[in-house]
Amino acid sequence: MNKLLSSRQRVGQWIESERVQHVIIGLIILNAVTLGLETSSRVMEQAGGLLKLVDRLLLSVFVAEILAKLYASRGAFFRNPWNVFDFLVVGIALIPSSGPLTVLRVLRVLRLVSMVPRFRFVVESLLRAIPGILSIAGLLLILFYVAAVMATGLFGERFPDWFGNIGESMYTLFQVMTLESWSMGIARPIIDVYPWAWAFFVPFILIATFTMLNLFIAIIVSAMQSMSDEQQKQETEQIGHLVHDETETLQTQIAALHREMRELRAAIERKS
Repeated sequence: MNKLLSSRQRVGQWIESERVQHVIIGLIILNAVTLGLETSSRVMEQAGGLLKLVDRLLLSVFVAEILAKLYASRGAFFRNPWNVFDFLVVGIALIPSSGPLTVLRVLRVLRLVSMVPRFRFVVESLLRAIPGILSIAGLLLILFYVAAVMATGLFGERFPDWFGNIGESMYTLFQVMTLESWSMGIARPIIDVYPWAWAFFVPFILIATFTMLNLFIAIIVSAMQSMSDEQQKQETEQIGHLVHDETETLQTQIAALHREMRELRAAIERKS
């Protein structure tokens, strides 16, 4: 049992070692390149067989990596969300597929997110920001609904293609929010018919584009800063615990040295 436990620990340390992780990252990048090359009919005519072989070999390595982690961690493997993510991404590639489903193989490239710490940091920050993002999205949806109802009533009669109903109005307002041809393509033709229409579009852009979208960015930046502060706090606490342990060990050694010196001094005095 001890030998089995020791082998699990050795496998876990080896598969999680920096050198092996760098190799896996390199193979993921290589796989991304081969999958991109497979989209070229010219390349597939010349080296399609080789690319398919490389793809299968890389998939075998990824499967072996997951199996090694499962062997080393057992049930604890699935308690790590990033391990579950890797398991699902590699597992999808093992499902027999044909036709359009073959494009799912490119999901393996997403493993770079779980392999690179800075990528994980960004994704975790985005996940943490989801509640705030949903709140802003809800507020933006209310703004769109109110503006769409108003635009349908104001411009729907003369511009039914853009504002004929609430769905078309919301889509048009979304285009306006992204600033995609909003002036020459939408606003100016409407202003030619309704000269006062600028009073609708300008406030909408100021609120929807320059205010609401910046709130999204602010929430994400705040979440990233919060995570960074927590990581720094954890690192500081770990250093503090390490220093405390080292200090206790040093104090114990010094106390033992003092006892030995007293015993040695007493022995010398007895002999004298």
